[in-house]
Amino acid sequence: MSLRGEAEKRLAELGGRIVSCRLCPRLVKYREAVARRPPKRYALETYWAKPLPGFGDPAAKIIIIGLAPAAHGGNRTGRMFTGDGSGDTLVKALHASGLANIPYSISRDDGLRLSGCYLTASVRCAPPHNMPLKQELENCYRYLLEEFEVFRDARVVVALGGLAFSTSVRLLRDVGFRAVRVRPVFRHGRAYEFVNEQGGRKIWLIATYHPSRRNTQTGLLTQRMLNNIFRRAAALAGLPTERP
Repeated sequence: MSLRGEAEKRLAELGGRIVSCRLCPRLVKYREAVARRPPKRYALETYWAKPLPGFGDPAAKIIIIGLAPAAHGGNRTGRMFTGDGSGDTLVKALHASGLANIPYSISRDDGLRLSGCYLTASVRCAPPHNMPLKQELENCYRYLLEEFEVFRDARVVVALGGLAFSTSVRLLRDVGFRAVRVRPVFRHGRAYEFVNEQGGRKIWLIATYHPSRRNTQTGLLTQRMLNNIFRRAAALAGLPTERP
């Protein structure tokens, strides 16, 4: 079996366990309640209402870590960053950087394919008010750790928001990396180099504001700012930085 095939197999097996997870009673109750009482614009849709596995290229060199699925985004559509404003902004940036074949993410059957990158999150269920509890983060961390270890050729982690950034720092440390020269502190656009002294492998962690509607509508994060983040991520990962 090829390395890609092995990665696909491992991710599929992990994805099956993630989708069936019921470790967090509060999140199970919330995600299912949202599905039973959707807003009028989604009244005719059947919600996914389960945890979300990651999505993207099984040979990814860029791992993108977000906070959690949106109640009427991923929790509805069944795919990371799909069907909401955050997904729209993110996938436009990926497309502009040559990492996605189309500039939108609206459903699981919209034809979106990612190249060189993989989308995942700190928490796999939609949390009330987008605020997971400490134990819920801890319950989900095992999946992120196992998922990350599939990507042996990852060169860049992009953390969307402060919580994802702190999760990413912990993740890199737990798999044997240490920050070079400076202590990582969340700041939009900052890139931190990490090194694994045993194997000599290096990886970059890039911080960015989360592409939530709140951040984009207030101008804290613009489309151009996020496009620049992913152009830099692609360059650091040794990938083409423009669409062909």
